[in-house]
Amino acid sequence: MADSPDLLDMARRVAGAARDHEQVEAYVARSHETEVRVFDGDVESLSVAGIDGVGVRVVVDHRQGYAWAGSLDPEVVDETVAEARDNAAFGEPDEWYGLAAPSDLGDVAPVELDVWREELLAVPTDDKVALALEVERATRAVDARVRGVEFAGYDDTAIEAAVANSLGVESTTRRTLCNCSAVAMAGDHDATQTGVGFSAGRTVADLDVGEAAGDAAERALRLLGATQPPSRRLPVILDPLVTRSLLGIVGAALGGEAVLKGRSMFVGREDEEVAAPNVTLVDDPTRPEAFGAAGYDSEGVPTRRTELIAGGRLAGFLHNVYTARRSGGATTGSAARGGFKSAPGVAARALHLEPGPLTAPEVLASVPEALYVQEVSGLHSGTNPVSGDFSVGVEGLIVRDGAFAEPVREVTIASTLQRILLDVGQVGADLTWLPGGAAGVTLLVSEMTMSGG
Repeated sequence: MADSPDLLDMARRVAGAARDHEQVEAYVARSHETEVRVFDGDVESLSVAGIDGVGVRVVVDHRQGYAWAGSLDPEVVDETVAEARDNAAFGEPDEWYGLAAPSDLGDVAPVELDVWREELLAVPTDDKVALALEVERATRAVDARVRGVEFAGYDDTAIEAAVANSLGVESTTRRTLCNCSAVAMAGDHDATQTGVGFSAGRTVADLDVGEAAGDAAERALRLLGATQPPSRRLPVILDPLVTRSLLGIVGAALGGEAVLKGRSMFVGREDEEVAAPNVTLVDDPTRPEAFGAAGYDSEGVPTRRTELIAGGRLAGFLHNVYTARRSGGATTGSAARGGFKSAPGVAARALHLEPGPLTAPEVLASVPEALYVQEVSGLHSGTNPVSGDFSVGVEGLIVRDGAFAEPVREVTIASTLQRILLDVGQVGADLTWLPGGAAGVTLLVSEMTMSGG
């Protein structure tokens, strides 16, 4: 990767090609990714890929054009600029189109983050394969009731990116990520249950194979003997992995794009009470422990801590430059891209609930009885971010007197997202940073409908 052309120099060259009355932005990225999948002691698939690319945005006469290329060859890049310029000529006019300007940066100082590990690039592929095989072996070895491993693997990515535009805004970011994971299959008589476990970090030395294997096996084993419970209303405790997924949906509804399009249950509710007083929801990409941490967003704007819900009240939304201007506000440094193939949208990078005072065991003990939700199915199909309707299938355990009791299956829990936020009884102290844009925490919802037999 070090032999590739300098990304920022290339982005500057593209931005410098802007004509009179034209704005030009270049997003240049270079990545290296490894994916290993193993099954029954053999390598099922192995992919090692290096990807370079550029995305070019041109804004002229309030029209925007975008084009991309999976190459950093100067001739190809020049052709991409010409294509973006042509696309702009056919774009629909929008008075709010425009690139990030120095005035959009405000007085927010960029944070220097230590989220790059050069040593990850030096780890031989054979060692990564061996790690994936060890995760599978260790998962099988946890307990004789682990009948097999449905999935075991290793993934990593090292990505560098640079942004430069013709208005003088520019930035560089880079980060590394890796993880190992497994899905254990535990059996007892004719029943089989599954459980997921993983370990994530910035480099291979951060990974804990024993943790990934042990969590996968434990989460499968404790569901053995699950039965369908009777329907009733009771407190519900969400596992950190489930909370992370739920926050992802809430965070999307707090994005400027969703709000502008009327696709959010939070439209028009600024400064209203939308959650319990103990709920403070924050996106803070400046925290290095967050796997989505970055000093700059995908438009070259410094990231910053943004409170979305503060003490239960709706405090604001996430914005990139476009959604902020159209909303009459300022960008929150929340521009995000899925890669160089797309223009920037809006997304959280490090969404999390501010932790409460109780440990996870103390949250379990805070109510006489509850349903502990370990896994959900149909989360996206069963959740409407506009109306807030929420109905999903779950597996988990009844919690009684602070301890796990009988496991349950074929259960549906139902409420609305609005009601769930208002009914948060406890936010655990166990803030858990997970891959993706949101962190997990043990979360107690005071009451929900559990539909079983």
